[in-house]
Amino acid sequence: MKKWIALLTIIPAIGSLTVINKIEPYIFGLPFIVFWSTAWLILTSVCLFICNAIYDKREEKQQ
Repeated sequence: MKKWIALLTIIPAIGSLTVINKIEPYIFGLPFIVFWSTAWLILTSVCLFICNAIYDKREEKQQ
């Protein structure tokens, strides 16, 4: 379980730190750089939510 939690917290950091310097193409009406930043913002929230759920489930089993 600790490996999954660590992996889910590292993935957003790697994805959000990639350097992209493109405006074209437009995705959902947004320039690519804005779409990329927004997508990683949402994916980071999802990954942290999953980590929290795993951690809470593990904590309940220990009690």
